[in-house]
Amino acid sequence: MADVEKGSSSSDPSQSDDMADLAPIISPEMRKEYEEAGVPLKLTPSHPEQDDDPNLLQRVRTAISIASETIGTPKQLEFTKSGQALPAFGGGKPFPPLVQNRESYVVEFDGPNDPIHPQNYALLKKVKIMSILGFATFSAAWGSSIFSSATLVVSEKFHVSDVVAILGMSLYVLGFASGPLVWAPFSELSGRRKPMIIGNLGFSVFNLAVARAYDLQTVLICRFFAGFFGAANLTVVPAAFADIFGNRWRGTAMVIFSSAVFCGPLIAPVVGAFMVHSYLGWRWTEYLTMIMGFVATALTIVFIDETYAPVVLVEKAALLRRATGNWSIHARQEQVELDFKELIEKNFTRPVRMLVSEPILLLITIYTAFVYGILYLLLEAYPIIFIEGYGMTSTVGMLPYIGMVVGELLGCGIVLLFEPRVLAAIAANGNRPVPEMRLEATMIGGSILPIGMFWLTWCGAYPEHVHWMAPTASGVFIGAGIILIFLSCITYLVESYLMFAASAVAANTVLRSAFGAGFPLFATAMFHNLGVQWAGTLLGCIGLLLAPVPFLFYKYGRSLRKASKYAPDI
Repeated sequence: MADVEKGSSSSDPSQSDDMADLAPIISPEMRKEYEEAGVPLKLTPSHPEQDDDPNLLQRVRTAISIASETIGTPKQLEFTKSGQALPAFGGGKPFPPLVQNRESYVVEFDGPNDPIHPQNYALLKKVKIMSILGFATFSAAWGSSIFSSATLVVSEKFHVSDVVAILGMSLYVLGFASGPLVWAPFSELSGRRKPMIIGNLGFSVFNLAVARAYDLQTVLICRFFAGFFGAANLTVVPAAFADIFGNRWRGTAMVIFSSAVFCGPLIAPVVGAFMVHSYLGWRWTEYLTMIMGFVATALTIVFIDETYAPVVLVEKAALLRRATGNWSIHARQEQVELDFKELIEKNFTRPVRMLVSEPILLLITIYTAFVYGILYLLLEAYPIIFIEGYGMTSTVGMLPYIGMVVGELLGCGIVLLFEPRVLAAIAANGNRPVPEMRLEATMIGGSILPIGMFWLTWCGAYPEHVHWMAPTASGVFIGAGIILIFLSCITYLVESYLMFAASAVAANTVLRSAFGAGFPLFATAMFHNLGVQWAGTLLGCIGLLLAPVPFLFYKYGRSLRKASKYAPDI
């Protein structure tokens, strides 16, 4: 983070001489937006010594920039957006005079060690929050693929082709793509807790609807909305982890989140296959997912406190208003007025503009989208290799996914091994992010993923000559490659764009979810028509073409960020 200048006296008597100046640490575009909207670029600390606390200033920058870039710049509520005359005050009363020195009525945290700030929660509380949110994320990811074990049964029951039945999985992933466009701004307006509760509840209800459906259109529609509501966890949980963990532990928390996102889709088909071919039947794959969703809902309601710092201050302000009877006390978040036009621009048009104009975002998004598509494509390719090729039963043929799960867990361990190097680079850079350091793990993943694809398909194409353990073992390389590429690339995007990270991740989410939805639809035809080995060769070669991406950005990324109008100069 750039050095922060100390503010001098201000024309506003409510502002002290010890104010921290935020202007040097935000981009010129954002500074102009703040000035036009009348947003102060000064922070009045609760204690003078906070001026020198980089964590406090980083929290302030994060809170202001995320809110601005997601829901728009704060507007003062004394004016209507239409510019029309205000209605009468009522009761024959004239309008009261404006509160003088309004800044003195705005609540703040009581220093960098204030216990109500989410980053100051006790370790046990942080672990509890992380465990519950990790389970909720795992449940949403689980729901995306457990339907794959039921597609053959569903196609027979409703008399449709296998490709039409696979739409049940693809539409769910499309729900993942559209959901963040709603849940991201909602979480910045109302905090993390509400969208997670609503999302988990909706996820559970629509999975129940799928389980009880007696026609295909109900199955497909409800699968989409189950994915849409389940996307609340995929969108909000990383933000909640960022709320409670600082630079030192945020990488570890993101590893746990990513393991839930990627292990869930691989474990679910194994469990689902045994359920579908037991007395329980295919409907119980959805009943089980519904139960997991309701458990996540209950745990969130009972045990999860609000983690978004601006909304924590809203709660503090409400408490102080009731206790003191002084109704002028408020939090900055209560000054924010929703501007629908600005909301559309921040969450729809800006991600598209960034995607087409930013080389870093475009290439990283294409890379992660391809990897995400491979994950869901393999849900259709593995049965072709192990059930059709090796003649395994529909249940045993799902067990090779365990090789990929092992690989993903191994990949998570490799990412954690790189954390000390990343933290050392951050410390040497004045406690500012060094995004390119995240790409070292991506280089490893990009090298081993194509190897795993060639290994899987060339061994799996000759079941009469190659033991089934050979293609199963390839899953270790594939799983590790997927997690190393995806996790490191997403972290790289976040640290590259900082205040525009929400828009960058939104663009990435939409495109990668589109790939995840589309790849399974052509997987069966591709592997049958080209042959297992040549289909795998095609995918492996695309992986090889994309493998230089992290190497290029490792060398030229800093120069590209300096030339970008969205990436801050760090």
